[in-house]
Order: sequence, then C-alpha cells, then structure tokens
Amino acid sequence: MSRRKDFILNVVGIVIVVLFLFPVYWMIITAFKSQSEISQSPPTFFPENFQVESFVNVIQGGVGHYFLNSLIIAGSATILVIILSVPSAYALARFNIRGIKTILLIYLVTQMLPATVVLTPLFIVFNHLHLLNTYFAPILATATLGVPFSVLLLRTFFIGIPKELEEAATIDGCSRLRAFLQVIVPVSLPSILVCGAISFFFAWGDLIYSITFNRDQDLWPLTAGVFNAIGRYGIEWSSLMSFATISVIPVIVIFVALQKQLIEGLVSGSVK
Repeated sequence: MSRRKDFILNVVGIVIVVLFLFPVYWMIITAFKSQSEISQSPPTFFPENFQVESFVNVIQGGVGHYFLNSLIIAGSATILVIILSVPSAYALARFNIRGIKTILLIYLVTQMLPATVVLTPLFIVFNHLHLLNTYFAPILATATLGVPFSVLLLRTFFIGIPKELEEAATIDGCSRLRAFLQVIVPVSLPSILVCGAISFFFAWGDLIYSITFNRDQDLWPLTAGVFNAIGRYGIEWSSLMSFATISVIPVIVIFVALQKQLIEGLVSGSVK
C-alpha cells in the first residue's frame, strides 16, 4: 500500500513539475525555431532545424545594455535588502521592543500591498528627491518588496538560535556587535542567502517600477526591454523568445548554483 502511495505521489509530483516547466521549455525551443516553423500547424515540440539568428539579432540590438541595467538594479537592491533586513530581524527577535506586534503587522501588510498602490506615493517622493530617471528610484522601490519578506523570514530563524551562543561569545570577550557579525551571521548564512536570492528575483523581474520612474530607456532593465521588444519585433516570436530566454538565464543559474543553500535556508529553524 505504501509503495502504491509513493508511486502516485511521485507521478503527481512529476506532472506538476512538467506543467510548471513546460512554458519555460516552450519559450526556449521557440527561440531556436525559424519563423515559418513557429507558425506551422500542428506545432513542433522540438526544433526541426536549430537557428541562432534570433539570438544574434537580439544581442546586436542592445540586449547587453538592458542586461547590465538589470544587474545594477537587482544587485544593488539585493545588497540594500540584506543590509537593512538582517539587523532589523535580529533586533525584532532578540530585544523586547514595545509595539513589536504592530511592527510585524506593518511588515506583513506592506508585503501584501500591490505595486500599483504604492506607485503614486513613491513617484511623488522620488520626484521631490530628484531621483527620477536614475538607478536609485527602481533600486529603492524594488527593495521595498524584499525587506518585509526578509525581516519576517529571518526573525523566525533568529528566534530559533539559542541565546547561549551569544552568551558564550560575550564571555570570550566579544561585544554584542562582534558576536552578531562573527557568530549569528555565519550560522544564519543559508537563510540570508534565501532572502538575498528571493530579493534578487523580485528586483530582476520588476517592470512597473522601472518604466514608471525612468523615462530614459537607457536605464531600462531586461524586463522593460522585453516589453519594448513586443512592439518592436511585432510577430517575430523567435526574437522575442530569445530576448526572454536571455533574461531568465541569471535566475536559473542562481537557483541551480544555490539550490542546496536555498532549500536548507527555507527549512532550517534551529541550530544543528
């Protein structure tokens, strides 16, 4: 009975994975198809003749500039999220702060708000600060997506770390700051990597903030480039899918390279 149950669960798991990954697979194989093969019926599930002209056209069309902008925005936003969320989560986990439930509720509510709700207030603030048409506006805006999530996740992890670790470090002559940096942060590294990776994914996939706060297309990231390519290429789906394929490469690389740490950080709740 247990074998049959395991078999059914495995089959269900495989079906779910295939359903989620099929759009990605279709995007990639479409990028390698010719325009005539894309429009033929019935569709082919594997390219009959691989072609890379669409990738060459996209690269020559300036995808590298969009790629660099995405790296600057997503990388800077991720660093900012880590700098703000790690000490904030530690303070909320270790100190008796008055109104901590209200603070956590505010973090939770801000995480639930859609981008369209905060778009206009952020635009007004950035306009007064003269941050429009700069990298700073989308960096700060996308960081607001990662900070609440990271604080809530890291606070739960910090609560699970025994206070005896810090007390032992204090006895050895460490200050609270040094104990935090040399003891707590290394122990919490998997969870910090999770927060950093998810914050990077948030910032990398941003579109609405970038095109709203930056009218200068030279500052647009890859997502805005894909959006712009829809009207630029028209029905040239191979070029559009090539653009989209290039845009997801960093996400796939990060997930594959850090999958062990990401899984460990998500499921860890105590010190081993």
